[in-house]
This record gives sequence, structure tokens and C-alpha cells, in this order.
Amino acid sequence: MTIDHTAVERPTRDLDPSIGELQLEERSSLRRVAGLSTELQDVNDAEYRQLRLERVVLVGVWTEGSAAQADAAMAELAQLAETAGSEVCDALIQRRDKPDAATFIGSGKVSVLKDVIAATGADTVICDGELTPGQLLALEKAVNVKVIDRTALILDIFAQHATSREGKAQVSLAQMEYMLPRLRGWGESLSRQAGGRAGSNGGVGLRGPGETKIETDRRRIRERMAKLRREIKGMKQSRDTKRYRRRATPVPSIAIAGYTNAGKSSLLNRITGAGVLVQNALFATLDPTTRRADLPDGRSVVFTDTVGFVRHLPTQLVEAFRSTLEEVVDSELLLHVVDGSDAFPLRQIEAVRKVINEVVEEQNAERPRELVVINKIDAADPVVLTELHHALPDAVFVSAATGQGVDELLERIMQIVASGDMEMTLEVPYTRGDVVARVHTEGAVVEEEHTDRGTRLVVRLPASVAGELGEFVSDSSTRDGAA
Repeated sequence: MTIDHTAVERPTRDLDPSIGELQLEERSSLRRVAGLSTELQDVNDAEYRQLRLERVVLVGVWTEGSAAQADAAMAELAQLAETAGSEVCDALIQRRDKPDAATFIGSGKVSVLKDVIAATGADTVICDGELTPGQLLALEKAVNVKVIDRTALILDIFAQHATSREGKAQVSLAQMEYMLPRLRGWGESLSRQAGGRAGSNGGVGLRGPGETKIETDRRRIRERMAKLRREIKGMKQSRDTKRYRRRATPVPSIAIAGYTNAGKSSLLNRITGAGVLVQNALFATLDPTTRRADLPDGRSVVFTDTVGFVRHLPTQLVEAFRSTLEEVVDSELLLHVVDGSDAFPLRQIEAVRKVINEVVEEQNAERPRELVVINKIDAADPVVLTELHHALPDAVFVSAATGQGVDELLERIMQIVASGDMEMTLEVPYTRGDVVARVHTEGAVVEEEHTDRGTRLVVRLPASVAGELGEFVSDSSTRDGAA
């Protein structure tokens, strides 16, 4: 697996850049060892499904788009499988108007799939789509190996990469929501009944079959889900408190969002020296990271790295990570990072905007201003970059790995942040050094001069801050939008 070693230009004083490297080393230590298997001959279906993925065959249904897009979708599924620790043996694509209602793929392709499984020795089939419980059971019986869908695969990756208490709780809740309606297809052993006195000892007329195994599992899952929802609600209150404190200060908040593996964490490291985990893998970052940085004009801003998006992101994850996604909605500026080296970057943009729009509509909030950042231009196809220049004329093209275009990006961020500023002249007495310090932190100082009466400052400030410092204004003529 290739590791993206991102250079850091301006490391912070209170952060250790090796933190991300330690996380990467820990995560790599959990990779699969080739040639070893945990499979048992007498394992039942429910236990078998809990085993780690090993040798897999990918199956996709091509319903729309070009052949190149279908191949790109399967390549992304292969990368997801490898991120989960699997070894991809083969891949099959079937051209259909819609997936087969019984087995996702037609009966003829099922026969081909069985032959491929026998030839490769694969123990798992991964389908590029969300299977219904009936499709899952029917296909599993037909091929006689474990079958999972794209949603289960993404949930497995999230479960491996979650590190914080909130992240682990969110992933557990999403997994249980996915698991609950699919318990029926997890083997006949789950339909066992306790029966007789084992089920009830209430006397004549009250002894019966008792609670079935599947009913017991469903009840326990629902109880666990209710507990997780309460825990996540409490964590959300803590996150909301921190977000409210950030809002109380006029330091602009900037959210970094985009498709998974687009280079968001690398860009955060390049700008702030955060030292967060950087890995050439899907969903390497699940827990938001917030860091402060200074723009070229001296103004301080706060950057927040968020979880990546993906095509057909499972609904359960969107719901579970709602509090995390609110960081994007509540920001003043959204840096939409796009992988310029991808074959179809515009499809990435469409997938990300779809999820963000859903969150904005649900929160009934105003969509933040968006700045598209095309990353990885050092590895991108020049033809694709030319198409992106025409399709996105306002986008900024950068390379987080080499630093190319990052200065231009910071200039654009500075212009956007300062677009609503007011320019004014302040006369601050020498006894009010706190005001001078605040102006330097929350605004941009154009001129600074020391006079007999105090410090004379020509500054650009947000309207809220300018109103609070009105007593120090020496020039009544202020100009809006001077930036």
C-alpha cells in the first residue's frame, strides 16, 4: 500500500507531526497476513459472517453510463475491498437494465460466478450495490460462499478506521441499522425456539415455544441501538457546545470536504502542519480534525477536516454521522476538494454535493459558500485538467504533495473571508494593547503607526467586530467590502 508522505511547511508548536505516522503504523500492523485463515469447518452461518474478508470476487451490474464509467466503478469497489484487507481475485460485470430481483445478477451469470469462485478459491463475493435480504440469501445459497454488498463493505472499513469514542459509536449504530432487517437471511439456526420449560415456566397454558433466536437477537440489537443513540446524543451536545464557542469568536470557520481519498488531510497538513493521518486508502479519516492557521494578511481562520464521501454512501452512515456532517453546514466557507487524478472527477463532485444538499435541507440551513479545489494536479491527466478548467472556471488547482498552487489557494480564501469586511481607521491608546492584539487576530491590518496619542491602525474587520470597536474609530468614513 502506498503511503502519501505529505510535506509540512509550517508545523505548529503544540502538535507533533508524528501523530499521523503513529496512527498509520498502528493501522498497518492490523493488515492481513497472507496464507492464514480463521475459517472453521463446523462454523455456523452467523459466526461465519463475522470472519474477516480474505479472497474476494467482485460482481457489478452495469445499468447506465459508459463502459469506462462501469470499469471505474469496479476499480473503486476493488480499492474499497483492498482497504478492508481483502485480496481481489477477479471481477465480473453484467450489462442489465436493472439488477435481477432474485439474485442481483441473472442465472447465467450466477453459473459463471460459481466457476470463477471454484477456479480462484475465493471465499467471499462482494456486490457493487445494496442487496435486499432476499437477494443476499438467494445469491449466497446459489454460490455457497459468503456474500456481502457495497454497504456492508463500507461499514466494515468505517469500523476498522474509527478511533474516537464518538466515531466508534456512530459506526456501531450504522452497522446495527443495516444488520437488523437482514437477520432472517443469516442461517436457519437463528430461527431456533427455546421451547417447553426452556422458553417459559409459567405453568399450565403458559408453556410454549418461547422467544425464537432471531427474536432475541432483534430485541438485543434494538436495545443496543437505543443505548447508542442516547450516547451519540450526549456527544452531539458536547460537539455543539464547542461549535457554539467557535461561533462566539469571529474567527472564520472553513470546512474541508470532498470525495474519499481526494487528499483532504494532506491539504490540511500542508496548510496548517496538523500532522494528521495521511494514507493512500479510502476513508482514512473518520474523526474531524480542527486546526487554526493564519492567512497571508495575518487573519486567523479555523480549518476542519471532515469524513470523506463516496458514491452511493450508505444511508445508515449519513444518519449516524449527522453531527459530524453538521461541521460542513455550519462553516462559513466550504473547501470542496476534488481528486484531479481521478478518471471522472465531475462524478465525484456530484456525489459530494448530493450528500451535502441532503444535510442542508434537513437542517433547514443556508448552504455555505463553496470553493472547489482540484487536488493532485501533479498526478492528473492534462486532458482531464483542461476539461476541469472549462467546467469549473472558478476552481483552484493545487497539489498538496508538492505545494503547487497552495499560495494561490490561501489568497483566494483570504479574498472570500474578507469580502464582507469594513475598512476603518482606529486610534487605540497605548493602555489598550488588548484591542491591538484583537485586531491583528480577527482582522487584517493595512497600516500601523505609533503616534503621541496611541497606535493608529488602518484595518479591515468583520462587521460584528467593527461595531464593537466603534469607540476607537477616528475616521468616520468607512468603506464596505473594501477587500
